[in-house]
Amino acid sequence: MSNLTPQELKVTQWLASQREAMVTLLRDAVNIDSGSYDKAGVDAVGQRFVDFFHEHGLVTAREANDRFGEAIHIRLDDTRPNEKPVLLMGHRDTVFPKGEVARRPFSIDNGRAYGPGVCDMKGGLVLNAFVLAAFKRFGGAPAPLAGLITSDEEIASPSSRPIIEHAARQARCVFNSEPGRPNGNVVTGRKGGVFLGFEVFGKAAHSGGNFEKGISAIGELAHKVLAMHALTDLPRGITVNVGIIKGGQSVNTTAPQAEGQIDLRYIRPEDRATALAALQAIIDRATVPGTTAKLEIRGEFLPLAATPAAEELFAIYRHAAADAGLQVAGEFTGGCADSGFTAAVGCPTLCATGPVGGNAHTAEEYLEIDSLVPRAQAMALAILRLPPSEQR
Repeated sequence: MSNLTPQELKVTQWLASQREAMVTLLRDAVNIDSGSYDKAGVDAVGQRFVDFFHEHGLVTAREANDRFGEAIHIRLDDTRPNEKPVLLMGHRDTVFPKGEVARRPFSIDNGRAYGPGVCDMKGGLVLNAFVLAAFKRFGGAPAPLAGLITSDEEIASPSSRPIIEHAARQARCVFNSEPGRPNGNVVTGRKGGVFLGFEVFGKAAHSGGNFEKGISAIGELAHKVLAMHALTDLPRGITVNVGIIKGGQSVNTTAPQAEGQIDLRYIRPEDRATALAALQAIIDRATVPGTTAKLEIRGEFLPLAATPAAEELFAIYRHAAADAGLQVAGEFTGGCADSGFTAAVGCPTLCATGPVGGNAHTAEEYLEIDSLVPRAQAMALAILRLPPSEQR
């Protein structure tokens, strides 16, 4: 880092001195259960970060929600109200049930941290928090800085999406600190995803004594699942997966009802409408006479698509990462994230700028402890090297 400016040195050296403090905040956040529907737990994690921000002189504001955790806004610089802020974003909910922390609390083994949500994405929130604290302490950012911590990304952000979109419309760019890829890369493109539920209705009858009067919803569901899976088109990046099915009343009853859940992924925005229309046609068409069905969207992510402005942001980040000792490339992934919402409203977005980790959503989820500091330094240097902001 010998070629850094005095301002860059101040920020990066302070971040290097905060390694143990980063681990402490990470441990505290991981050791609180915060499944998406556990409002009390999600808000408790949020409070731990609010306490950190207040300790470092940052201003926070909260948006309450009756069902899900509150959204937390962090603002660094209110003295430049006519300039768009750089937004550091992340979510604190996890996919794990209450009690998961008791079964496997935060631990470190051979340089890797483990625990529910350690990389997806409490590690990214820690990184964002320390970058914001560094700029509060030393200043120098070419634009105001803001943070946003949301509460329900793992279930497609039903309460947070409008908050995210509003914040992105006000921002000049977004760093979304989902976990860095295991190879150290960041994410410059993501698929869009739609989560759907469908229900099939038949008619119950005794399957031994009155079989001919029954209409099997399970039989019709089986036909529909095969037709849905046939919509997968790997060369175009379209996948359809029925991941959950259930139905029926008893083994000796013709099933009066059955249901399933669908995961649809796509790359091109226009493929969304085409795939949804094809799914609806399958729902409307009955192979087993007398059955009916219905389909509903239950959650959705938008694709993260490359734009010239996003490519410029990545170029700045890549060179900054090199000065922090990291070789970083951009890659595309089929996974979805809130970064799709920010990109869709026209805000240049870079995703997976958090610490490096892997095996998310499993008991083997891990975070590389030694990636915390250099990834924070890379983000800080990228922010410092953004062009001077323009007034709105």
